Amino acid sequence: MGNTAAVNRIIQLVGGTDNINKVWHCMTRLRFDLIDDSKINQQEIKQLPGVLGAQIQSDQFQIIIGPQVNSWYQQLSGVLTPGDRATADSTTKQKKGLISLFMDTVSGVFGPIVPAIAGAGMIKGLLAGLVALQVVSAKSDTVVVIDLIASGVFWFLPFFLAISAAKMFKTNEYLAAAVAACLMYPSLLEAAKALANHAPNAVSAFYFLDMIPVSVFNYASSVIPVIFSVLALSYIYRWVDAIMPEVLKTVFTPTLTLFITALVALVIIGPAGIWLGKLLAWFIEGLFGVSASFAGLVVGAIRPIAILTGMHHAMTPVALQNFTDRGYDMLMPMMFMANMAIAGSTFAIWLHSKTRQEKSVVLSAAISALLGITEPALFGVLTRYKKAFIAATVASSLASAFIAFFGVRLYGYILSSIFSLPAYIGPYFMFALLGVALSLGLSFALTLLLVGRK
Repeated sequence: MGNTAAVNRIIQLVGGTDNINKVWHCMTRLRFDLIDDSKINQQEIKQLPGVLGAQIQSDQFQIIIGPQVNSWYQQLSGVLTPGDRATADSTTKQKKGLISLFMDTVSGVFGPIVPAIAGAGMIKGLLAGLVALQVVSAKSDTVVVIDLIASGVFWFLPFFLAISAAKMFKTNEYLAAAVAACLMYPSLLEAAKALANHAPNAVSAFYFLDMIPVSVFNYASSVIPVIFSVLALSYIYRWVDAIMPEVLKTVFTPTLTLFITALVALVIIGPAGIWLGKLLAWFIEGLFGVSASFAGLVVGAIRPIAILTGMHHAMTPVALQNFTDRGYDMLMPMMFMANMAIAGSTFAIWLHSKTRQEKSVVLSAAISALLGITEPALFGVLTRYKKAFIAATVASSLASAFIAFFGVRLYGYILSSIFSLPAYIGPYFMFALLGVALSLGLSFALTLLLVGRK
């Protein structure tokens, strides 16, 4: 069965096009928002060629495909034209809880842009390694060019998030980008820079109509403000469009929508989003404040199950906020340890496997985990060997505690892959290497011990 046949069969097995409210994807999964989950035939979907697993999590139906998910999504999108998709309302499907809504939003917004930030992050990490090894001079034009290629995505991240969020919230993508442009306008960024540098003429706010304060913040690389601003845009647009006379809609609906949304974003949502992001970062910092090793134990232990349930995207805004506020992050190194632990356990299962076909599948999953894509290993291998999953979790937790104790940190977003190691070159490089060795070695050894060897 080819991908096209499998995609058509998936549509049938989730209840048909009339049961699909929304579909999107992250790096390895197709994610469905369905009207009636009882119409899903999970067992048949799991048996389709190319499908690694399926589950209902946080009111999403997730089908795990692996690295080829984008190809499947493109074929799915070609079948599901906008006119075919149903629109769920409160009478058809119960309202989601806050956690489910949050997970839907984060995965829906970040999933499509992960290739861009992962690719840019990899370039950034490799550049950091080349500079640290003195292969290229930090002041050379070559570094300037490579850095602008790698850093552009992160600096203009609000635009990427705005487009992705607009698709998620079903509103106009270009108005969403226009709102992001307001948050990124040079006069605001320059004022924020002057304030941060304690310049003599720095101001903390501009005053609209001499009475409404527009707080000065640097929204470059910010996450939460733009997502919530686009969410507000979706409601404001519908409200304005509903009250606007038909003859005036073409011109005045976007005009009034942009003006109101931009003001709301600049006066209320933007500042609130900045502080909310800081609170999330402070919470994680508080965990480290209790004990860095304890924080590592906790984060390392929950990471594999978070990936399994699809909740791992919740950490991305925190990590990005840490990079913005502090210039470094200690969470992503722990994610790195978790990925290596998953790879180590999967390699042990490869050694344990008996048939050539099984060995081929498991080896492919193990290599994918080394390269930062862990879903094939988790869903295709470790869920079938519960003791191996436990071994990976223990190794992830201990290795994360180890690197946290020695203060291993990362200075730019990068995919948690074995090729990420050059990004760690510097004061903590040796401890990062030891952490990887501990994570891979311990998970491999524990898995062999618990599962056994043929």
